[in-house]
Formats: sequence, C-alpha cells, structure tokens
Amino acid sequence: MSLAFDPFLPLPVLAMLAAIAALLVGWAIFKRMRGAMLRALALAALVLALANPVANFEDREPVTSVVAIVVDRSPSQGTLDRVTRTDAALKALTERLARYPVFEPRIIEALPDPGARSPSTRLFEALASGIRDVPSSRLAGAVMITDGQVHDLPGSLAALGLDAPLHGLIVGDENEIDRRVDVLRSPRFGIVGEDQEIVYRVSDDGALSPGQPVEVRVRVNGEEIGSETTTAGQESSFYLNLPRGGENIVEFSVDLIEDEVTPSNNRAVALIEGIRENLRVLLVSGEPHAGERAWRNLLKSDAAVDLVHFTILRPPEKQDGTPISELSLIAFPTRELFVEKIDEFDLIIFDRYQNRGVLPVLYYDYIARYVEDGGALLVAAGPELAGIESIADTPLAPALPGLPTGEITDAGYYPRLSDDGRRHPVTRALPGGAREPPAWGRWFRTVGVTNTVGNVVLHGAEQQPLLVLNRHGEGRVAMLLSDHGWLWARGFEGGGPHVALYRRIAHWLMQEPSLEEEALRASANGRRLVVERQTMQETSDPVTVTLPSGATREIALQPEADGLFRVELLLDEPGLVEVTSGELSALAHVGAVDAPEFRAMVSTTQILEPIARQSGGLATRIDASAGNLPQILPTRTASINAGERMGLRASNESVLKGVRSLPLFGGFLGLALMIFALGATWFREGR
Repeated sequence: MSLAFDPFLPLPVLAMLAAIAALLVGWAIFKRMRGAMLRALALAALVLALANPVANFEDREPVTSVVAIVVDRSPSQGTLDRVTRTDAALKALTERLARYPVFEPRIIEALPDPGARSPSTRLFEALASGIRDVPSSRLAGAVMITDGQVHDLPGSLAALGLDAPLHGLIVGDENEIDRRVDVLRSPRFGIVGEDQEIVYRVSDDGALSPGQPVEVRVRVNGEEIGSETTTAGQESSFYLNLPRGGENIVEFSVDLIEDEVTPSNNRAVALIEGIRENLRVLLVSGEPHAGERAWRNLLKSDAAVDLVHFTILRPPEKQDGTPISELSLIAFPTRELFVEKIDEFDLIIFDRYQNRGVLPVLYYDYIARYVEDGGALLVAAGPELAGIESIADTPLAPALPGLPTGEITDAGYYPRLSDDGRRHPVTRALPGGAREPPAWGRWFRTVGVTNTVGNVVLHGAEQQPLLVLNRHGEGRVAMLLSDHGWLWARGFEGGGPHVALYRRIAHWLMQEPSLEEEALRASANGRRLVVERQTMQETSDPVTVTLPSGATREIALQPEADGLFRVELLLDEPGLVEVTSGELSALAHVGAVDAPEFRAMVSTTQILEPIARQSGGLATRIDASAGNLPQILPTRTASINAGERMGLRASNESVLKGVRSLPLFGGFLGLALMIFALGATWFREGR
C-alpha cells in the first residue's frame, strides 16, 4: 500500500488555506482560548478533506529468475558417449528446475560455427549472446554442460560481466585417456628435392603414463613412406625430401589405443607447397629450321627453366676442307650430356633430330633407360623421322609411342582434338579446340606412324596421329608428328595456342600433378570440400569420403567437362578427410590444420573450476545417467557459496498487475470526520 494526495484545489491555494488555519490555531492557543484543540482538529480535517488523501493498493506478481543452461555441441562433444551423457544431464537438470516455479530455464545450444577457419569451443560467447535480453537482476545463474575444454575463457568475472553463479557440469570420466599427435612447426613452402624439417609431438593426455615409446607412421600425399619411434611428450623432427611441386600433404599418425576417447586427433597433417627451384631441359635441334625458335623462346620465357640448347650445324660427315682450328663452332659434348649428366635433366627434347652419327648408337640406349627410370622425352618430328636416318631405327625405338611408316602427308589441315584429346588435361581446354573447324590456323605436314601406344590426343591430316602421349616405365614420352607448330607462333591464319600446347606437353612430361590424366584431387576452403576426378573414361564411379570421425559417405560426382567430374560438400566435421576412388586416393584437411578443438579431448574440471569458484559456483563431474547431479539451492543473496550444491539466486523483482485506490476523506468516512470535528467544536462553544 502507498499513500498519495489528489487535492481538489491548486496546491498554492491549499497551502494558503493551511497557513491561515495554522495562524488561527496558533492565535487561539496563544490566547488560551477554550476549545482551541477542537478548532485545530476541525481545521485540520477541513484541510485534509481538501487535500483528498488516497490510499493506493498495488497487486504485484513475482517474476521468474532465468537460469541459462549452455549445452556444448562442439566437435569434441561429438562422440556417442558424450552426446548421450550431455542429453541425460540436460534432461535431469530441466526436470529438477521444474520443481522450482521461481526459476525459468533457458537452453542455449553452443553450436560450432560453420564458417570458422579454426574450430573451437566458445561457450562464454554463446552465453553472452543468449542472455543479452535478460536484466542482471533476473539472472539466477548459468550452468554449462560440457567436457570442460573451453577456449574462450574470460580472464575474470569483471571481464565476463556475469553477476551470478556459474556452474560447470563436466561429462566424462576422470580416468579418460587420449593419445594425440600435433605438428608444432612446419615450413609453408619448400624446394622440391630438398629436405624440409617438420617438428611434431605425440602427447598422452589423461591417465596414461608419461614418456612411453610410440610408433609414428608417416604418409606423403596418401602414400606411406616409413615410420619411426618417438617418446610421448617430447618434440621430434622429421626430415622430408619434397617429392613434387604443388601442395604436398604430410600426415603423421599413431595407432588407436584401447579405451581412447577419440581417434580424430590420432592424425595430424602439415601442408607444404612444393616449389621447383629449376627445371633442367636439354633441347637438341637436328638442324636450323623455322620452328626451332618457337621451342627456344617458350623455354627461355619460363624463369623456372634452365635451358641447355644445341643445334647441330656441322654433322661429322660434312667434309669441306676447313681446318678444325679455324672453326668457331662448339663441339657437341655428347658424353657429358648423355652419359655423365643425363640424370640431371628433367626433360630431353629432340627437335627434328636425325641419327647422323653425332651420338654413338649406345647413347640411344642410355636415353631409353633414362626414360624408363623416370625421365621425360619429347620428339618434335619432321621429315627426318620418316627417312633412313630416323632415330626410330636406334635402340631408342622401344621407348617411342609410335613407329614411322616412312610416309609424309603434305596437305593443309586443322589440328583436331581426338576423343582422348577432349578428355586429356593437356589438350582439353585448348582455346578454340571445341569448334568445328577449330578456331586456329592450319598446318601443312604430318609424319605417318603406326603401332601407336598411349593416347593420341591430336589428329592431323586424314585423321593421322599428330600428338601421342605415352608412359614408358617410370617415365613419359611424347611425339609431335609435325614441324609446323611455328605457324601458330607466327600468327598464320590467326595463329593458335602454341604456348599453351607446348607448355602443357612439357609439364605433363615432367609429371605435373595437375595434368595427370587419371587423378583424384581433393581440396578444402574452410568447411567446403571440393572433390575432382580426372579420367579418360566417359563416366566416373562414385567416390568414398572418409570423415575425421571415421564415418564414410559415398558421393556421386557431376560432369564438369569432358573427362572431368566434380562435387562440392559442406562438412560440419573439421579434420583430415580421405577421398578414395578405386586405387586412387586424395587427402584434404577441412578447417584449420591446428584447430584448438582437437588439441585436447580429455574431459577436465580444471579449466572452468577457478572462474566457477570465483562466481560462487562449482565445477563437478556427472556420471552417465546424471544421477549425481548436485542439488539446487535457491537463495536471495547476491553472493552465493553453496559448497557442493548449485546455488541459484531467486530474483526480488515483481511485475505490477493492477492498482486499487481508496480516498480516505471521501464518502461517509470523510463526512463523519467533518461532522464529528465541527460538532465537537459547537458543543464546546455551547458550554
């Protein structure tokens, strides 16, 4: 109840009347007049009646206090056991809070951010967002159901801005164990062929004994290259000789131990971008000709290519009487190039070369073995290949993807993509190749071959093979069966994509991963996984995606272009993903490589306990059925320390439902008081 006034007269007038009444009463008392007190009572009643006092009676209803329940749904909580325990704890807590009408539970699901590059558990961020509309006076407290691995812990309660108890209910047993491997330091870039140091560490968390020997297996680009033994808890170094250019995925893995929390952190990866320092190319031109400069200009324009170029200007059979001492030509160092240093070259190009005795016959056998052992050979053929001095009549013949028929077709034609050429990455996307006729100039010579092996990707005159690509042993061989590619370089009839064609041929021969004709590639951008399947077949089988948790999904690929199939997936589970299709496999790491979410997976009370105790709360473990859930203690105090019980502050706030007003001098009550006061005065005056 509250007292208020609703005067019938303006306040200044009422105040003046009250002052006059006070003067009259004071004068009567000063003169000791009889009945002065009764007159004072009558005048006071009159002034009060004019002031109209009103008694207000408020109807109020207590408001509920909000209990914020933050449920950890981060990836580290994704195991079946923890999901079950979390759901059981949430159910038990809400049922217990339902016994107290003063409390209103508010469930806040702390879900992982799909766009986060580095997944982490951010419970306090979810809490702040979930209670943004709750006044601090109505907040009873916060309860976090989690494994205890929280990554956004505030430094203090002041930084948290929470003036209420904070409790942590930790799902997970005290004797949990987990073995994990982390890459501590790794170079982002490295030179192909040089050793790179990668520092890693195997950690045993939980109840495992420290310092145990652990076997670590190492895989590079999906292929296991060895294993080594390290000591848990100590840093170890692994030296890797980068095998290829482009992205290299180095994976360290340890075996799953019995009763381990999760296998998701038993593998760690390092991504190293391989850079080729120098590509050594040997270009041997059999004689000067118009197309020689096209090859030379292309190779010299690439800063990553070290070019060694020789042109045979004076074959051994040329005898014109010129003394050797007067010749300014450089002798062809055949033994140094083709015997002593042949393995130092990444690519050998024979440009219109013919067997005229410059190279001993045995050297052709060295070249064939160089290819078989992993080297690369390109034969840019001219009429010499069909003649009696053809290199096809040497020990190099078994390495060639076609044998000359001895015929040469001199007729204008458009180089056209074959069925294989439309799917092969060397020729598939050549500008202008999809039109008929192709949007490029004509060539006028084709050297006939037979018994072709490998892939014929370009056709020449009369559908004869023009470009043949083949694998020989560990190496690769290409034959370009015309010497008229220079017409494109000169812009004849609009020219053509000679730079793209020549460069792709060279890089395919040097085993550039992006130009493999049968390949499976996987890449990730944040949580988005992109899978590509390059094949020479018309269709592609589904791929199997193995997620970090070990679950598998079979995904159908969609046609992207001839010979190229693609699919994009949005994954909620970060970590190392393996994609397989038949014998092909590819790896990709979804999310950040060093995500905090997977550094530690063992449940713990140590992270939340300090700030929980500081707020007057507690951090305790709960069993699988949440049967040992702490008791709830409602209280009105601002600071709570409930021991092993969950103290929750009940609010003193209420909501006004209505107001009832009662005039004190209105109606019969006011009239009776006035009559009594005036009657008493008259009675006293009449005596």
